[in-house]
Amino acid sequence: MALKHVKTAEFEETVGQAPLAVVDFWAPWCGPCQVLGPVMEDLGTRYEGKVLFAKADVDEEPELARRFGVMNIPTVVFLKEGREFDRKVGAFPSAIYEEILDKSL
Repeated sequence: MALKHVKTAEFEETVGQAPLAVVDFWAPWCGPCQVLGPVMEDLGTRYEGKVLFAKADVDEEPELARRFGVMNIPTVVFLKEGREFDRKVGAFPSAIYEEILDKSL
């Protein structure tokens, strides 16, 4: 599975344990989130086995969104061994995310 939908309760044992992870904070009603969705799915497939890609619905997981200080969506948070090292707010082309990931691998 290229993209994992995460809940607050399971976050630490899945995303927090991954050497490199990307979390897309989104909501179904958000237009830019819908544009970003296929980009994240494609990246998740291309980086499978190297990077864990996860999605967190801010309406269903408000505690997780608060924990990461998500004020606008989409917000994509990059984590290395559970610690945030970068983030992008808004929908960007695939190359922007690839650049961050390739530097981190």
